[in-house]
Amino acid sequence: MKATFNLGNLVILMLFFFACKNDTINQNSKNMSVDPYLPRPYVELKHPEWSKNATIYEANVRQFTPEGTFKAFEAHLPRLKELGIDIIWLMPIHPIGEKNRKGTMGSYYSVKDYYAINQEFGTLDDFKNLVKKIHDMGMYVIIDWVANHSAWDNLLTTEHPEWYSKSKEGNFQPTPWYNWDDIIDFDYNQPGLRKYMTEVLKYWVKETDIDGYRCDVAGFIPVDFWDNVRAELDSIKPVFMLAEWESRDLHKKAFDMTYSWTLWNKMHEVAKRKAGIGGLIEYLAHDVSSFPRGAYRMTFTDNHDKNSWEGNQYSNFGEGLHAAMVLASVVNGMPLVYSGQEAGLNRSLAFFDKDTINWQPHVNAGIYKKLFELKHKNQALWNGEWGGEMVRIYNDKMDQVISFAREKNGYKVLPIINFGDKAVKVILDAKYQKGNYTELFSGKEYVLNGEDVFELEAWEYLILWQEP
Repeated sequence: MKATFNLGNLVILMLFFFACKNDTINQNSKNMSVDPYLPRPYVELKHPEWSKNATIYEANVRQFTPEGTFKAFEAHLPRLKELGIDIIWLMPIHPIGEKNRKGTMGSYYSVKDYYAINQEFGTLDDFKNLVKKIHDMGMYVIIDWVANHSAWDNLLTTEHPEWYSKSKEGNFQPTPWYNWDDIIDFDYNQPGLRKYMTEVLKYWVKETDIDGYRCDVAGFIPVDFWDNVRAELDSIKPVFMLAEWESRDLHKKAFDMTYSWTLWNKMHEVAKRKAGIGGLIEYLAHDVSSFPRGAYRMTFTDNHDKNSWEGNQYSNFGEGLHAAMVLASVVNGMPLVYSGQEAGLNRSLAFFDKDTINWQPHVNAGIYKKLFELKHKNQALWNGEWGGEMVRIYNDKMDQVISFAREKNGYKVLPIINFGDKAVKVILDAKYQKGNYTELFSGKEYVLNGEDVFELEAWEYLILWQEP
C-alpha cells in the first residue's frame, strides 16, 4: 500500500512532540528549583497575626447567666477582658433539634438549622451586636460548628436525604460506633453536602463578621474538605480555626489549632492517680520532637467534655489543680479557660438542661490573670513559631520536679513545678540560664548561677521570667 502524506497528522504529531518536551522542561525546572534535602515547614497556612500571643475562653451561653442570652452574656465581657482573654469561643448558637432530644433543652450539638439563631439566646441582631462589642474591646470570637452530623429534624433530611449516611436498612443513623442517638450522620462523599456546608460557613463570616470556627469532631470529616474550607474562608478575611481533634494532618492547610487531650490525660494521671511524671515528660519530649513548630495546640485543665468536678473544685486534679493550670499555661500551646473555671466551679454543668453558673471571686481567676499577663508581654510564651521552644533543665529530682526554659528574642521564662504531693529540695542544672529573674506570683528576685537550689512545697510552682 502506498503511503500518503497527511499534513493534518503531521501538525498533530509536531504539537504533541513540543507539548511533551515542554512538560519535561517544566518538570525538570520544578525539580531543580526545590532541593529535596532542605527542611521545609509542615504548616502551610498563615495564622492571623493577632493569634500570636492569644488565649481562649469557651463560653457556655445557656449556663452563663440566669437569662442564658447573648445580651446577658455581654455584661461579662469586661471581666473576661480583664482576665486576659483574647478569643471567645461560643458553643453552638443554632436552633436545637426536637426529635429524639436529650433532656429538657437538648444538646447544642444537635443542629436543626445551620442558617438560624437559637431563639433561647436572642436574635440575629443580638448576635451581631455581641460580635461587635467583642471586637470593640479588642477581642475575637469564633463559633462552634457541627459539620459531622445534624438533628433528626433538620430540613436537610427532607430536602437532601442523600447527604446522610445510612444503615444497612437504608435508614438515617447516628455516627457509627457512638451512642449519639439525638443526631444523624452526614456522608462527605456527597459533593452537594460539601458545597452546602462550605457556603453556610462562609455565610456566618460574611453576615456577622465572626473570626473563625471551633469544629466539632473535625477528624471524622475528610481533611481535603477542611483544606478547601480554610482557603475559601481566608479569601473573605483571615480566620482562626480550631479543630476538636489531635492530629498533625489537620494543621497543614486547614486548622490553626488542635486539642492537646494528651497533656490533660498525663497531668490527670499525675495529679489524681499519683502515676509519677514519666508520662508528662514523654509528652513534652514528643511535643518538641514531633509536633510541627508552626502549629498551635490548645492546652487546658477543663472544657465542656472534661467538666466533671464531682462535687468540689479540686476533684479533677486534687490538690494539683493549680500546678496543672500553671503548666498548661506555660508549655507550648494556647491556654483555654472553660465557663466558670475561673470562679472555682464546684460541679459538672448539666449538658441538656438549665444549670446556671454561680459567679464568685476565686483564686483561680488571679492565677490565670497573672499567667496571661505574662503570656501577652513575654515572647517566650507566644504561640507556634512566634514563641520559644521548650528546653529541658535537668535537676536532681527528675521523678517529681518539671523544669524547663523557653526563650525568644531575649525574653525568657523558666517554670519550676513540683508535680508531687511531698515537699522537695531540688538542685537545677541551670548553667545555660544564668542571670537575674523575677518570680511571677511573688515578685521575688532570683539570681541563677548555674547550680541553684530551690525548696518547694507539695504542688508548689515558681515561674521565673526576664526580658531584654
